[in-house]
Amino acid sequence: MSQLITPDLVLLDADLGTDRAGVIRALANLVAAQGRATDAEALFDDAWAREQKTDTGVPGGIAIPHCRSEAVTEATLVMARLAPAVDFGATDAPADLIFLIAAPAGANQEHLTLLSALARSLVRPEFVADLRAAGSREEIVALVEQAIAPEEEAAPATASASGHPKHAGGAARPSIVAVTACPTGIAHTYMAADSLVAAADRAGVDIHVETQGSSGAKPLDPAVIAAAAAVIFAVDVDVRDKGRFAGKPLVQSPVKRGIDAPDEMIAEALAAANDPNAARVSAGASGESVDTSNEHLGQTVKRALLTGVSYMIPFVAGGGLLIALGFLLGGYLITDTASDIIVQNSLWNLPDGGVAAYLGAAAFKIGAASMGFLVPALAGYIAYAIADRPGIAPGFTAGAVAGLMGAGFLGGIVGGLLAGVAAHWLGSLSTPSWFRGLMPVVVIPLLASIFASGLMVLILGGPIASLTVALNDFLNGLNGASAVVLGLILGAMMGFDLGGPVNKVAYSFAVAGLGAGAIDNQGPWMIMAAVMASGMVAPLAMALASTVLARRLFSPVEKENGKAAWLLGASFISEGAIPFAAADPLRVIPASAIGSAVTGGIIMAAGVTSQAPHGGIFVFFAINPFPMFLLAILAGTVVTALIVVALKRFTVRGNGAVVPESAKVPVAA
Repeated sequence: MSQLITPDLVLLDADLGTDRAGVIRALANLVAAQGRATDAEALFDDAWAREQKTDTGVPGGIAIPHCRSEAVTEATLVMARLAPAVDFGATDAPADLIFLIAAPAGANQEHLTLLSALARSLVRPEFVADLRAAGSREEIVALVEQAIAPEEEAAPATASASGHPKHAGGAARPSIVAVTACPTGIAHTYMAADSLVAAADRAGVDIHVETQGSSGAKPLDPAVIAAAAAVIFAVDVDVRDKGRFAGKPLVQSPVKRGIDAPDEMIAEALAAANDPNAARVSAGASGESVDTSNEHLGQTVKRALLTGVSYMIPFVAGGGLLIALGFLLGGYLITDTASDIIVQNSLWNLPDGGVAAYLGAAAFKIGAASMGFLVPALAGYIAYAIADRPGIAPGFTAGAVAGLMGAGFLGGIVGGLLAGVAAHWLGSLSTPSWFRGLMPVVVIPLLASIFASGLMVLILGGPIASLTVALNDFLNGLNGASAVVLGLILGAMMGFDLGGPVNKVAYSFAVAGLGAGAIDNQGPWMIMAAVMASGMVAPLAMALASTVLARRLFSPVEKENGKAAWLLGASFISEGAIPFAAADPLRVIPASAIGSAVTGGIIMAAGVTSQAPHGGIFVFFAINPFPMFLLAILAGTVVTALIVVALKRFTVRGNGAVVPESAKVPVAA
């Protein structure tokens, strides 16, 4: 196995400016100069994207920018001892010791284990002091290799960090468990674990830490979890199998706080263990967890709505396509005859229209049944996002009641939020251990359903239904210029954040109209066509720009992404353009919004309709007229691609960084 670090990858007492982006770019250039990365710019983009998620500065004047990147060909460490130091977001001081950890996208387990061993060594004061005192680059390399040598010779049998022995004399120490995890799983995961272990030792506490990182994770022993007084989640990503910790007092924070403030987290866990009103891991935990400790109300609502829409889409997509297939096989009158055909006939007793009519009726009724879950699924998974599994049943019930009251899509949103809030509050109540098992399966579904659905029936359903009718009447009355304006707005929304909240709002708006539409009213079908066509523009435009029009303006990674974006765009998967927008948002997002708006306006002006809510060009049979649909997409794609190319050619992308001449290398075309 090749060396992770060599003397040529060490900079001593280097002046790399005062901007962290400049430092990361200089180190990325050094990696490429040593032949360990194919594209310095792509490596910088990946490392900078990781830096923007969480500051990589840690206490003690250290920073560990890190990433996995397609541009990296060989796992690499670059070390720079800076003069002057640069602020990397640590709580105490700027960083003068910088380690850039660059791992290939498919890094092998052995390399990842060594990289995590280095990260753990950086929480040891004596190792950091030796790095500052080193007089040569060779001495730095020797120190690093010594730090990772024990891991290389004998990897630990477990990825968990355990606590220390009990006090002399046999006095039992309190016990807690913890999980640490970061998006990359290389540095912060392990540093947080070791920092928590050291803090627990100072506090006289036994701790067992499960590191869910890139070098593997061994789940904590269930007996250890059962004996723990509290649990700490220092995570930036989902906790795997969160349900193991159900009922335990919980302290949760971003992973970086486990490095910056481990003593405070240990103290908070001990306090939570003795507080009957402390937050606890949900009894219905499903294994998914995000850091919501600092969410304000708007963020919570947005997260819940996006979750509901994401889970609703498969019902809508499958059901909508089946309905369109039913129309194709059985004609539009199938809506009136489908039930009778299915009940009175079979494949061995075909109706007058033959096998096409029978299969069309079956497809239509199955699709209609799937579409019938639109509002209940939306409400159910909004409640799930707020209260975990105990919220699903009351959420589905509230959604069904919203449909019964005619409150539709808006009623589903309100019902889901009410059910989620009620289920979450009930789940937070302190109950006896013998009763706790009944809460998620009996008590919470019963009481939360009564609360949310009761409010929908008695108070909220009627007003929301009236609002829904008014909104539908408004949409049905759109024509001419007003319809084009709506198409422009919806198109811009679809192209703005490519699968994010704004995009989902536009899509949900179209789907809600499609679910409530009738055959004699093509307005919702036009809106659906505008939204789907506009959502296809951004990935197709990025594919066109990066693989045909201006290949030299894009990195090798972007060119590969562009090849995949052809199919993603054709399939109406807007997320195919996300890699381009993440790397260059100030150019890509405006271009995408403009081109998508053009497509939306053309669709509405031409009266193009889509009976299917998803599928792109592959549901051509549900789109009319299909040639005009393609023309509108082509127009928006060309507009977006030309704007992106122009912006890349005639504007300068700056980051305020000054890169030393010694670190500069040509960027691959």
